[in-house]
Amino acid sequence: MSVPTFRPGPARPAHPSAKPDRAEHLADLFHALSDPTRLRILSALKNGEQCVCNLTGLLVAQQSRLSFHMKTLKDAGLVKDRREGRWIHYSLVPEAVDEIRLALDELAEAAKASAATCCRP
Repeated sequence: MSVPTFRPGPARPAHPSAKPDRAEHLADLFHALSDPTRLRILSALKNGEQCVCNLTGLLVAQQSRLSFHMKTLKDAGLVKDRREGRWIHYSLVPEAVDEIRLALDELAEAAKASAATCCRP
């Protein structure tokens, strides 16, 4: 009699952009956008790269909370960081913003097409 062996499934990729499923990746992006503080951070970054010290002052946030939000945004692929000495500078990832825009454009086009073919009274 053979003993069944445990075979783990494929490991989940550490970085969201490595996910093969677009829906999962978009869910990660939209989750990152679902917090007002993270939206404020992204708004501050739309004007260009910001030092974490500037973001802390702009958002009146504790360093630990800001770090949590920056990690969420970075893990989703929305921001990237660059170290300069002891400071970390953050900037937007334009490709991620374009990906969100494309997904919303596709959804809007599908909704328009559906509304155009829908039965009307």
